[in-house]
Amino acid sequence: MIGKLKGTVEAIGEAHVIIDVGGVGYEVQASARTLRALNLGQEVSLAIETHVREDAIRLFGFTSEVERAWFRTLQTIQGVGSKVALGVLGTLGPQDLATAIALQNWAAVEQSPGVGKKLAQRIVAELKDKAPALTVAGLATPMSNKGAGPAPGGEAAAEAISALTNLGYQPAQASQAVAVAITELGDVVDTAKLIRRGLKELAR
Repeated sequence: MIGKLKGTVEAIGEAHVIIDVGGVGYEVQASARTLRALNLGQEVSLAIETHVREDAIRLFGFTSEVERAWFRTLQTIQGVGSKVALGVLGTLGPQDLATAIALQNWAAVEQSPGVGKKLAQRIVAELKDKAPALTVAGLATPMSNKGAGPAPGGEAAAEAISALTNLGYQPAQASQAVAVAITELGDVVDTAKLIRRGLKELAR
């Protein structure tokens, strides 16, 4: 199985990219968000998810391991295949998706191509307990090879979630409380403020 590709961007299509690795061109399916971050001739390193079928081998590429983890997790939901999962990740970045799930904001997920109201509601409902772990894993993970800035909340959010969990709250509760705090206080905020606002939310 191919788990990673490092090479040069040779061509970019509507839903795929060709990565030249040592003279061999690999066709990799990717989300719109990932494709927008790539340029012809750019040196890239993509995390790869390999799907083997009877009639084909398909490669899916991601700018981070956490994005690949979300791709896998989304497909555990009934009605979500690889195309829909890529559509969701093309509309919402991993951190935005985690926040939408924590806030049960199905309307944000519904903006993804191929996702209707019922499926969006199913996604946020069934993934609410899985989101915290993926959220913390992806907080300090760069979103592209262009050196994008940290995700909303950054390390402060991870520390706040950890602190609230240590106080006895469930990870899902802590994640949702911190997501609310970030929404109200903004992305640039310190850990102490997030914890205080998170505790206030949890006390409701």
